[in-house]
Amino acid sequence: MATALPAALTDEDETFLLAAIDLAARARRGGNHPFGALLTIDGRVVLEAGNTVVTDRDATGHAETNLVRLATRSYSRGELGDATLYTSTEPCAMCAAAVYWGGIGRVVYALGEDELLALTGANEENPTMALPCRTVFAAGQRPVQVLGPYLREPATAVHDGFWN
Repeated sequence: MATALPAALTDEDETFLLAAIDLAARARRGGNHPFGALLTIDGRVVLEAGNTVVTDRDATGHAETNLVRLATRSYSRGELGDATLYTSTEPCAMCAAAVYWGGIGRVVYALGEDELLALTGANEENPTMALPCRTVFAAGQRPVQVLGPYLREPATAVHDGFWN
């Protein structure tokens, strides 16, 4: 089956995706897996989160789930419906479910989950599931707009040498 090309990346989306990739680099420098995410409302960054799986000894400490926890404590359902979550890598099934249940209305990601699997292989620290976030969202009762993948080169670079 042919994969549709993503819509053109806006300058604003590119800026925020690069910031999410920078958060991934910071997570890596802090001893965690290289994933980062941020939330915008009305074109401004309101929250940031990195992966904390290693340092918090929490398998659910993915950047997106960490961000959703913060977001649902800080913003109303209406605000989150208008928010965009930018992430360095496509949300996994767990993170996509958190985004859905959190009420966030839009996701923009850099590296695709399938591209991540090609980088990590069978690494036990990242047992990637072949379940695109679009599939998870499509099973829900409310729409979540998804754009990605974008910026493959910088999104891949943050993983260089990490998984081997």
